[in-house]
Amino acid sequence: MDKNQQQLLLEIEKLNKAQVRIKRKTTFMLCIIALLVLITSTMAWFTLNSFSSVENIQMDITTGVDLRVDMENHGSDIELYKKTITNEMINGYLTSKGKDTLADQLLDPVTTRNGIAFESENGSTRQPNETSYLEFECYFIASKDMWVHLSSDDANDMEGTSVSTTETGLKAEIVQAVRVSFENSGDAVIYEPNKSGSAVNGQTTFDLQTPMVYSNDTRLFHLNELEPIKVTIRVWAEGNDPQCDDDVQSANLTFNLLFSGTDENNVAFG
Repeated sequence: MDKNQQQLLLEIEKLNKAQVRIKRKTTFMLCIIALLVLITSTMAWFTLNSFSSVENIQMDITTGVDLRVDMENHGSDIELYKKTITNEMINGYLTSKGKDTLADQLLDPVTTRNGIAFESENGSTRQPNETSYLEFECYFIASKDMWVHLSSDDANDMEGTSVSTTETGLKAEIVQAVRVSFENSGDAVIYEPNKSGSAVNGQTTFDLQTPMVYSNDTRLFHLNELEPIKVTIRVWAEGNDPQCDDDVQSANLTFNLLFSGTDENNVAFG
């Protein structure tokens, strides 16, 4: 073997060693990236203990023109329905199911894709009103055909839809970590209050503008004249939301939900 051949073999050997080193570095970097992705995906879920969870929930539900609501089905007699659902009415519903009242209800972080079925961080199924997520049923009825929306506008001495807290600092971020879904006939629409980024876990969510802009995206369900429908309302702390971390544990929440009706062109009544 002449010197040129020896030199060529040495160069090939150096090149092979360099490629091995590059592969090792690439593999190491990929492992680091995978670890960072894993950490990023799990940081949002706050650590559970006996003193954690979102607590002290206040819920005010009101309806606009030509629209009524109740926690019982009174058939087509619209006069038996109300303009407001109070905390006391929701508490009555919860205690009839053997569950805690709103004051004692805790929201552990859970997640969902459709606003109906919920899981914990490890993928186990979670049940409503059991230190997990809040669930209750309402019956809506209208004096005319309408599409029902949440509204952010104040109307007739009623506050528009909002989710707020008296907390300060990082704990106040709880208002970005919660969700509310409205299910009718197996389909749910998810309201993401104070939405600041992309929806998580494959969810399709909407937020409200102020002043209110009605659109197909803000529709919750449709009502035919004097035909009541059952709507299941669920409230949860979304574990995959970046704000759902240890900073928001034990926070308080106030929900104002104002329902308004529009015609098929999304023009508000009244």
